[in-house]
This record gives sequence, structure tokens and C-alpha cells, in this order.
Amino acid sequence: MATKQIDIPGIGQVTLSKRRNASSIKLKVDGKGRVTVSMPFWTPYAAGVRFTESKREWIAGHQAARSAELAHGQPIGKSHRLLFEASPVAERVTSRVTSDIVRVTHPVACKLSDSTVQTVAEKASIRALRSQAEDQLPDRLRELAHKHGFEYSSVQIKQLTGRWGSCDSNQNIVFNLFLMQLPWTLIDYVILHELTHTNILRHGPDFWSAMRRVLPDVQVRRAAIKAYRPIVS
Repeated sequence: MATKQIDIPGIGQVTLSKRRNASSIKLKVDGKGRVTVSMPFWTPYAAGVRFTESKREWIAGHQAARSAELAHGQPIGKSHRLLFEASPVAERVTSRVTSDIVRVTHPVACKLSDSTVQTVAEKASIRALRSQAEDQLPDRLRELAHKHGFEYSSVQIKQLTGRWGSCDSNQNIVFNLFLMQLPWTLIDYVILHELTHTNILRHGPDFWSAMRRVLPDVQVRRAAIKAYRPIVS
């Protein structure tokens, strides 16, 4: 994978990534408003820049939608809840992740909106999401592979940007830990998407036909996942 970062006036820093298995140019805005563009390996970077500039209004809307802060009591993934606690003896912002709670302790003088508090909360939430992903995604992958007759070599959980998962030519699957913020219907879509890649590596009519055989409403779920906005990413 080849990458290049470029600053586009009115949009900000954009990461352009060339991928050998990409068949079209795709754009993503993450939870911090960062813009990532993935494109086929043979596509010139200038084409990625032009595509990004053509999506200015869409990017601005998504960046505004993703400016929400992490809040007290907010669910984190499938099994954790985020709690903020002001402590009169705390000298700095700290965090602790248990089996079901992400607890962020901060000095009384700090506001929840302070960047330091939000950064600590985000990092702790990512730890919780990783724990959930490592505990639940391999089991669900194994279930769906067995149900639909797929085989794969290995599975890893990573913190990815710009994609929910990947599968290489050796049938090694990688899942993004941020998947745990999606509904299970969309998680299953990603799992079946990567399992289909174990047989058909590139996207194309044959790939989507194979997807429809295991997931008849694939187009509905594909549209839904494109519109989904996880708060931690």
C-alpha cells in the first residue's frame, strides 16, 4: 500500500491510499473529521485529489456530524458504558477499563469537554472496543464460516483507518476493532464480505453475486454501513 498526505484548502489534510485490491475511489471521514481516500493502485494521486474536491459539501456535512463529544453514560460497543468521575484528589486525568465500565477520573476543575479529558476517554474506549472485538469477532467469524462453508487461515483484530476489514490472497482476515460499535447485522455483513474474499479476492459482478447468495439483502446492508457514523474511530 502506498500513501500520500496532502493539504487541500477548505478541507484540510487528506490521506490518499493506493490499494492493490481496490476497484474504485472511496472516501471516508473518521470520528475526528479526518479524511481518507482509498483508490486503485494504478490511479494517479491527482485523481484522488479531484475526487475529494468534488465531495466538499459531503465532507463538510460529515465533519460537522462527527464533532460530538464522548458523554457520561454513553454505550461503548457491545458491553461497556463510559462513566466520567470528578475527584477532589485527582491531579490528572486517568482511566480504568473493567469488564463493563470505562471509567475516566478527572480533577474537579476539568470539564468533560476539555481536550485532555476527551483524549483519555477516547483511548480508554478504544481499549474496551479492542477487548470486545478480540473476545467476540473470532467466534462470530467461525460461526458464519461454518454455516456458509467458507475456510480461512487466520484472523487478527487491528485498529484500522478507512476500512472495516480485509482479506489477503492467503485467506488471512483482519477486522477493525471499531466494528464493535456497529449493529450485529452490519458486523455480519463485514464478516461475510471478508469471507467471500477468501474465494473471490477482487470486487466485481462475480463477487457481489456470491455475496447475495449468502446475504440476500446485501445491498441494503451495504448502504446502511456507508451511512453509519461510529463516534469512536
